This record gives sequence, structure tokens and C-alpha cells, in this order.
Amino acid sequence: MPAQAFISSPHALARFAKTLALLAACIAAVLAPHSADAADIPTFQVDPSWPKQLPNNWIIGQVGGITVDWQGHIWVLHRPRSLTEDEKGASLSPPRSKCCVPAPPVLEFDADGNLLRSWGGPGQGYEWVGREHGIEVDERGFVWIGGNADNDNALLKFTLDGKFVMQIGKIAPRTNSNDTTQLGKPAETALDKEANELYVADGYGNRRVIVYDATSGAYKRHWGAYGNKPNDDPQSAYDPKAPVQQQFGNPVHCVKLANDGLVYVCDRTQNRIQIFRKDGTFVKEWFFEEATLGNGAVWDLALWPDPKQTYLLSADGENNEIRILKREDGSVVGGFGHNGRNAGQFHWVHAMAIDQKGNVYTGEVDTAKRIQKFRLTSDALR
Repeated sequence: MPAQAFISSPHALARFAKTLALLAACIAAVLAPHSADAADIPTFQVDPSWPKQLPNNWIIGQVGGITVDWQGHIWVLHRPRSLTEDEKGASLSPPRSKCCVPAPPVLEFDADGNLLRSWGGPGQGYEWVGREHGIEVDERGFVWIGGNADNDNALLKFTLDGKFVMQIGKIAPRTNSNDTTQLGKPAETALDKEANELYVADGYGNRRVIVYDATSGAYKRHWGAYGNKPNDDPQSAYDPKAPVQQQFGNPVHCVKLANDGLVYVCDRTQNRIQIFRKDGTFVKEWFFEEATLGNGAVWDLALWPDPKQTYLLSADGENNEIRILKREDGSVVGGFGHNGRNAGQFHWVHAMAIDQKGNVYTGEVDTAKRIQKFRLTSDALR
């Protein structure tokens, strides 16, 4: 067919135009700067086989804390005393049933769910906490443990094998939010490796973040909401229609340190994350599910393990979901979870951690008393 006839054909012209448009689109896609797509956002699938059955007829209670160490091992702090008599029936005298026996409060697992190490509880030279809450493991080989019972106003430091090293504060009555020697039912800790500093979300009794030297326990600094001096004046219950509170509520439930020096703090019952520099200078705050009452919408946080820590995952134990946030602006780009007791659902999801492969580990309190693993299923770490 002559070229002139081909070009003049209406059908041929349409096909030619389509080809040009497709070629232009392909060139534009190659030349355009990369932007986030659905594959970049973390998505997850529960692993119902994790962890493996515990030895020794052991069972765990409420999960007070969970963290992942530099080796990719998962450390769990649970509450043996939260188990009911029917749950720990084999430990009674006489035994009530074949199962079970409370596991030691500190449990170390590998990523496949094998139990590697266990210890904890009262011992010589220290007082164990009344209700286990919060666990952190640093690269120097130390484990930090707190509690939130009435007199749990201290932090305990152990070796990886459970040998007692040091205590900050006392297992004694709380004082106030500006006492630098005594804590107030601390909820969680975070380690600044370079500065060798311990940040404390303090907590269920006090209304502050406080920082100590991680080796000597010496006080460094502390601050309250908006970077101001904390106080313990009576504070009305959270009301989404009222002006925002100028003090943290109780509990100040988590503290996380990002690689860029930002400090993220969970003000749990006031449904907000406040963000600071390491010296306590306030940067900004984000609110989530502001109509949430009860136990609040911001229980724990975990930083995404890519170099930029692009995302921040937020555990919400009242709405029983995990939100995926863009760390640059706090926008919600995804999430998972639902109220319930089936695998992948939550009842009071209390604590959360992420390993370097992007797998998420969660722990629940109240009557759920379990840990779960959620495997990364998207290309969010490519």
C-alpha cells in the first residue's frame, strides 16, 4: 500500500496517534521523578504460627512491652501475675489442671519464633517491679525494664542474661514531675547510642520526658508538653471539643528517637504525638482519631527501618488498629488491624516493634495476653 494511502486512512491515523501517545507516556514515566506508589507503602499479613509453643508448659500474661534488638531478636516483657487461676492451673497446689505455668517475665525470641532466653522476677540486690511495663535492649548488651504499679517509680538495668546492673529511682511512693531522682511509673525508654543517653516516657504518674546518662544514671534534663516545665495540677478529662491541654496527660506512654534527632512522644489519652528536638525544644504535634475517649488513640510508635525512616507506625489500643504515617507530615497512608481475638485482630494492642526486614511485632494487654507477628508483604524496603 502506498504511504499516502496509509496516512490518509482514518483507521490507520487513529492507530498511529495511539502509538505516539503510548510512546510519549512511556518516555514521561521514565523521565519523571519517582513518586510513592502503592508498592512503597508497607502492607502486612499476620503469621499465625508465630511464636512457637513455649517450653515447660509455660504461658504468657499481659504484654507490658516488646522490642527488637540489634541482632533482630524480639524481647517480650509480660506480666505473670496477670494470669488467672484457670490459665495457670498447673502451677497451683494442688494443680487445678494440666496447663499451664507462668513463664518468666522476660522472654527473648528469634525471628522464627524460637525461644532463646528467659529470666526475670525478684532477685538478690534489687526489687522487681509490681507490674511490668516497657522493655528496651541496647547495643552495649543491657536490658532496661520499668513498671506501672503504684510504687514502680524506678527503672531496672540488667545484662542480657538477667544479671542486675543498676537502678534509677526507687520502688517507693511517687513524688512529683520535677523530681530528678525519682520516677513516676515510667512507661517506656529509648536509647541514644551516640550520646549514651536514656530517654524515659515518665509516665503513668509523672507528665514528662526525662533523660539520664545510660551508664551512670546521672540526670541530664527533662520537659513536659510543648517543651515546658511539667506540673501536676489537676487536669480535666480529655474533651475533643475543649482547647488542647498544655500538659501531657497520663500516661505519657512512649518515647522514640529518630536518626535525624527528632524525639516522638505518645500522649496517649489526648490522642496526640508531640515531636521535639533532643534538648526538649517543641517542634510540632499531630492528632489522630480526635473523638476517641477511654484509653486514647496513641499507645506506641515504631520507626520504619529504611535509612530515611520514611514511615512511623502508630499502635492504637482503644480502636485496635495500627496506623501507617508519613513521618514528614504525619499523614495516614495505610493501616491494619481490627477489634477482635482472631489472628491479625487486636484487643488492647499495647506495644509494638519493627525488625530490620520490616516485620511488625505486637503485644496485647487486658484479657488478650498475646504476641503476634505481621510479615511485610509490599516493596516498602526496596
